[in-house]
Amino acid sequence: MLVIVGYVVILISVFGGYALAGGHLAALLQPIELLMIAGAGSGAFLVGNSSKAIKATLKALPSIFKGAKYTKSHYMELMALLYELLGKIRKEGLMAIENDIENTNESPLFAKYPKVMADHHVIEFMADYLRIMLGGNLNAMEIENLMDVEIETHHHEAMVPSHVLAKFGDALPAFGIVAAVMGVVHTMGSVGIPPAELGVLIGAALVGTFLGILLAYGFVGPLATLLEQKAEESSKMFQTVKVTLLANLNGYAPAMAVEFGRKVLNSTERPSFIELEEHVKQKR
Repeated sequence: MLVIVGYVVILISVFGGYALAGGHLAALLQPIELLMIAGAGSGAFLVGNSSKAIKATLKALPSIFKGAKYTKSHYMELMALLYELLGKIRKEGLMAIENDIENTNESPLFAKYPKVMADHHVIEFMADYLRIMLGGNLNAMEIENLMDVEIETHHHEAMVPSHVLAKFGDALPAFGIVAAVMGVVHTMGSVGIPPAELGVLIGAALVGTFLGILLAYGFVGPLATLLEQKAEESSKMFQTVKVTLLANLNGYAPAMAVEFGRKVLNSTERPSFIELEEHVKQKR
């Protein structure tokens, strides 16, 4: 919703200001210039990216129109799930959760936390390291190093759409100049026409530069920034799981291990100690 509101503000500010200054909006309607900029930019987008990067970008674009995926309630569910898993391990031993982590979709324990279950990447990450803990062949430091490598890989993949869009946006002003130059070439080929008509052609050529810059910094660039923020946000789920499981491996009780995980969260989503405690009691 904020994306649409922002776009409306940009359009009203730019075109409204132009109109208030006495400009003629019809002069800015240059579909050929827009075709050259958008077409050349799209072609460069296809040439400069692998099919995997293109698919990831197209898949990520719908998320820009949605609100924050990871809210306080989402993190509270995650920590409640971790608390319950670690509590079961503490009472019944590591083997007690074997069926839960091998069949997470059928586990009644996991089923109590639908928001977390909706994120299969986090569930796989959690189940994989609980499975490693069941094996008992790695110490906490080795598991931490392995977690860091996997989180870094996930973060790198999540950042691909934002990098692709940022480069696409960076190219648009240059393609705007290309469109403007083509317009100037067309104008120079029409030198013999009346000055009034010549002025129209020059104005149309300059619109290309205007459109390239506006699309880059008003529309595409902000989307790249937004996708980058969403990628950063998704990493918090993995970091919370990592810190909580490592705290448990180092001998801390489930309640304290979850407290370690709570401290990882940003202040805007971090529940208080009391909030989390009450939530865990309700889930149990």
